[in-house]
Amino acid sequence: MEYVSRVPRPPLDGLIDDLYYLEGTPPYARLVLPPMPGALLIVNLGAPFRIGTGAFADGCVITTPTRAYEFGYPSPTRSAGAHVKPWGLAPFLPMPAVELVDRPLTVEQVWGRPAVAELRDRLAGANGPHEMLTLFEQELLRRLGEVSGLGLVRHTSGVIAATSGAVAIGDLRTAAGVSSTHLTQRFKELVGVTPKRLARTQRFAATMLAIDFTAPVDWGGVAAGAGYFDQAHFGHEFRAFTGLTPTRYAEVRQRFLREHPGHTLDNWPLPAD
Repeated sequence: MEYVSRVPRPPLDGLIDDLYYLEGTPPYARLVLPPMPGALLIVNLGAPFRIGTGAFADGCVITTPTRAYEFGYPSPTRSAGAHVKPWGLAPFLPMPAVELVDRPLTVEQVWGRPAVAELRDRLAGANGPHEMLTLFEQELLRRLGEVSGLGLVRHTSGVIAATSGAVAIGDLRTAAGVSSTHLTQRFKELVGVTPKRLARTQRFAATMLAIDFTAPVDWGGVAAGAGYFDQAHFGHEFRAFTGLTPTRYAEVRQRFLREHPGHTLDNWPLPAD
């Protein structure tokens, strides 16, 4: 698969981790994406893909998830997208982020059919991936709106990320100088989930991305190192996030690494076949 990505220019870099272009034959027809502490915006330029049982022709908008998603990819697939920071979709949404939690929408449902059709035409006609990402960036800059409370949520989310989710939520509220109710409300509006839920996802993702699956995994050591109460607690979290036990997850991850070594998608998605 061809994968091209870059960090957008300011002020989008404060909202988006990277813009990317993806084209080619996916490693598996169905991939499971465990939840990450971030959001996703995809503009589809090929045949429709599926998320769960739903078909998405023009793309999708996904706020910070609380569960894994199964993606069904056409072969070949072609899209432009953005890996978005937890709060990053808020300036582009006409509704509170909490309304989209675990409820992927098409881009058309968010921005309207004429606007999305025009954007897809412009992206499809771009002279290569780099020009496409520039056009995509320009569209996002044009749609950038003002959002109340963004600074508070951005700062607090940054602390959660810097501590890999190990910070006490009460400490966040105290440091921010706001009530727990106010902080929770802002997070739901702009991120979609509470600070506690984001911290939980952050801790799980940081733990998983630090594991070397090419070697035997000491799950007890992983759980202790990540600050989980005990291995049973870690196992419960694991199943809640992935639907798999740690041992089964390792088997599936190792299958991906064995069948597609060095693949651009090998660090997080799992084969669902």
